Amino acid sequence: MSTATTTTGARGSDTPGSGARPRRSSSPLARYLLRRAGTSVLLLIGVTIVTFTLTNLVPGDPVSAALGEGASQNPATREAFIQARGLDQPFVIQYFLYMGNLFRGDLGTSLVTGRAVTTDLASAVPATVEIALAAIVVSLAVSIVLGTLAAYRRGLVTDQVVRVVTLIGLSVPTFWLALVSFYLFFLQLRIAPGSGRISPSITPPPRVTGFYTIDYLLNGDGVGFVDAAAHLALPVMVLSLVTIGLLTRFIRTSVLEVLASDYVRAARAKGLSGTHVVIDYVLRGASLPILTVVGVAFGALLSGTVLVESVFSWPGLGTYAYNSASNLDLPGIMGVGLVVGVIYLGINFAVDLLYGVLDPRVRLA
Repeated sequence: MSTATTTTGARGSDTPGSGARPRRSSSPLARYLLRRAGTSVLLLIGVTIVTFTLTNLVPGDPVSAALGEGASQNPATREAFIQARGLDQPFVIQYFLYMGNLFRGDLGTSLVTGRAVTTDLASAVPATVEIALAAIVVSLAVSIVLGTLAAYRRGLVTDQVVRVVTLIGLSVPTFWLALVSFYLFFLQLRIAPGSGRISPSITPPPRVTGFYTIDYLLNGDGVGFVDAAAHLALPVMVLSLVTIGLLTRFIRTSVLEVLASDYVRAARAKGLSGTHVVIDYVLRGASLPILTVVGVAFGALLSGTVLVESVFSWPGLGTYAYNSASNLDLPGIMGVGLVVGVIYLGINFAVDLLYGVLDPRVRLA
């Protein structure tokens, strides 16, 4: 009898309903990240296809743009250039040639600067990231305070003032705000430095990160750091004013939704302090939607600073994209398009990563 019972118990332990669960080889977070990484790789391939296709559909003669009007009229020179660049091959073959060069880190040679596109982008991208990163940090810090304050003071004077100010920030064109800021603070008041990343009398720092402010600090150059930070102030202010309007209104809406939740009312009923409720309950509950809009805003700052960089003569990605498009520099245009696509994919992957860390429910989706 005991033998039968033992046998039955052993069999019962193997049944699905016995409570024993099969052990999985990886955690839900790891599987979630693998899925997102695979999706990002597929999207990156799609970015290369779209970038290559649209760039080659641009009207104009890339051979004439590359060789100039004189050399392009020579049939032998023109034919040699076409064969060297593979322009006589079918479109699909040209794409695979482009991908082969891309895997080797070769984005071609810029027709404007005469340098490798990777070299130009290595200088332009950090300049843009520096002002975009500073702008998103300033915008987020101000927006969290204003948005939370407006939500807590809903319908009162404070809320109305914040909403009007943010509406003005969203309505003012960026290029107009940049021109007015440059004219007022530099030409009239003389309290801001001129254009560029540093003054002509200042030597650029030894390259470590590509961010002048950080590289000056790493080099122990306080004078250079102050000069670079002063040149950074106006572009960051212009970009921040526009971004603050977007983030503040979104944060206000998210905080209002969380304030109406049961767990926030329960926290208040427990007698917790207002600061404790705001930090540990309200902002934490509203963090996921806020994180999404911050990622979108940061991507927009990185890829949409053309006008601001033009006004302040900032040698960043926007200026490089404008010069490439103006001169029909196809390698430069494709390089910029690829970088912008990678930036958006990288930001979205980072947001997905933070989603999975902050909300366990997302890992099982």
